[in-house]
Amino acid sequence: MVEFIRKELSDHGIKDAAAVPLSLCKLLRPYKLERCGFKETSSLSVVMFTIPYLTDNKKKNISAYAIPRDYHLFCSQLFDAVIPRLKERFPHNSFVGFADNSPIDEVHAAALAGLGVIGENSLLITKEHSSYVFLGEIITDLDIPQKDNYVVENCEGCGRCASACPKGECGECLSAITQKKGELTEREISTIKKHGSAWGCDICSEVCPHTKRAKEDGTLFTDIPFFTTLLTPNLSRETIGNMSDDDFSSRAYSWRKRETILRNLSILENQN
Repeated sequence: MVEFIRKELSDHGIKDAAAVPLSLCKLLRPYKLERCGFKETSSLSVVMFTIPYLTDNKKKNISAYAIPRDYHLFCSQLFDAVIPRLKERFPHNSFVGFADNSPIDEVHAAALAGLGVIGENSLLITKEHSSYVFLGEIITDLDIPQKDNYVVENCEGCGRCASACPKGECGECLSAITQKKGELTEREISTIKKHGSAWGCDICSEVCPHTKRAKEDGTLFTDIPFFTTLLTPNLSRETIGNMSDDDFSSRAYSWRKRETILRNLSILENQN
């Protein structure tokens, strides 16, 4: 059963997937399960999977996850392709896909499924792709065999991510600052200038020893076509201004509207 699901996911470039009972997961939004028609949650299973997204863009001024198109679009296409195949194979069962805004704590569930460890930065760290992965899952009432035990493991706790995090110097997450609407404080402006980010932050992932090891092993980067095409690693106000509405809406930063990222780019492009 799980092998069939893994095969369907692998056809779309997803190599790492594993199942875990929903009863062991941290349920954050139970109403989402009810909306999907799942009334009895004790018998449900979750097939967690990781989606590597990193491309080798050395010159960038936005977080790596925002360089390709929004991964929610990829997951929507993925579920549209995979779930009908699962329903065809298992006609008496239900399957619902989630990516972000999930009923469960995805990082905890992925670690529980054995797909990686939880880092001090609260991200899932995998062996092949470090923390440069998106998480998705398929929740089902299919009877999936369980392991004898499920254990959540944490990283070794070297502290490098915490030491390098800009929050220690400015008191606030750099990624959160870049996503704020309206005017920024002088300290927030200074932080954006210092770290050169118009959107998001990758510092904790960049300094992680797991990232270094994955890079040395040659496994860090993605080969999924969705994440290797139509890339925008180094944005400018001109780039954003010339984007069509359709192109802009396909980007991870579009939910904050053009004004927010144009403001950040203006800060970077007008540095003294």
